[in-house]
Amino acid sequence: MLKVGLTGGVACGKSTVGAMFVARGARLIKADEIAHQLMLPGQPVYEKILQHFGRDIVHQDGTVNRQKLAQAAFGGGRVEELNQLVHPAVIAHQDRWMEEEGARHRDAVVIVEAALILEAGVEKRFDKIIMVTCRAEQKVSRFAARQGISAEAARQEVERRQAAQRSDEEKIRAADYVIDNSGSPAETERQVDAVFRELKRLAISH
Repeated sequence: MLKVGLTGGVACGKSTVGAMFVARGARLIKADEIAHQLMLPGQPVYEKILQHFGRDIVHQDGTVNRQKLAQAAFGGGRVEELNQLVHPAVIAHQDRWMEEEGARHRDAVVIVEAALILEAGVEKRFDKIIMVTCRAEQKVSRFAARQGISAEAARQEVERRQAAQRSDEEKIRAADYVIDNSGSPAETERQVDAVFRELKRLAISH
């Protein structure tokens, strides 16, 4: 088994690249989706978030309003506080999942897609790190399209989120592989092909 971390800046296309790896046989889990599950009512993380951020960040049905939580964290300078509540549980879940997948599929390439691998200090838990990049203006346009907001609103939100992350340059220096998602899907696919061949070879010999 080979443990791989897939990371990248805001709206660079991590999920798109992750899906391309899955199509080639990799097994993937998303840190965001784990966090969503851990924030459901009744979960320990949910209770901690309400204790720290109050009931103003929940919907009427009691579920966490992630937009309000993000505003409270990013807008209030409390990103690190939120990360300390969520990251340990997410990391523990990721570790269990990777071990289970490795036990079932000895030669598997298992990938954790997460924006904050370096920020959380968990890069050493992986055998290889992949960084997805794109041009700055593409981040804004892609984020605007994804959220259905104006370019200016998207620019502000991208800048706000990037301020809470390591720079793309730092992430590139820390990565074993860099996939440039600035071009056409076919160009990205070619890069994924080359990287996956190498990862599969390493997984078999690992």
